[in-house]
Amino acid sequence: MTNPHHPLNLHHLAEEAVTGAIGRGLTVATAESLTAGMLAAVIADTPGASGMLQGGVVSYQNTVKTEVLGVPRELLDSVGAVDGRVAEAMADGARRICGADIGVSTTGVAGPEPHGGKDVGSVYIGVATAEGSTSFGYSFEGNRPEIRGQACAAALERLLEALASPSYRA
Repeated sequence: MTNPHHPLNLHHLAEEAVTGAIGRGLTVATAESLTAGMLAAVIADTPGASGMLQGGVVSYQNTVKTEVLGVPRELLDSVGAVDGRVAEAMADGARRICGADIGVSTTGVAGPEPHGGKDVGSVYIGVATAEGSTSFGYSFEGNRPEIRGQACAAALERLLEALASPSYRA
């Protein structure tokens, strides 16, 4: 059995996302904390990515989340950076500042230690469109690179779902 989060599979998911976005005439932007640019990089590794990838923000620090992406400081102060509402706000911020149709975000704890009261492997993926934003929570296992890889794969899978949504119109 193959590992769905193996780098070759990440590239397969990215190819599907690039093809899907171009086929629907949609653009994508990323906001990454946990994955620190991995999501944008794996998309950009795909031929044709320039036809759909608007840009991305690596928002490892909360100051970048608030000052660049517009995540409310009060939200970060009350729930911390690893939260579904933060993931939604990050995705919406990326969508807005990059002028994209869809924003995708990652936030979580890769370890090796828990962070802000959240366990290692706690991950949230945010997806934002003109219709609003939503988030998806995960509990991954593995070492730091494995958790980051799983988060990247999950973000690509959620992006594919958004691209396949018949209700979404560019």
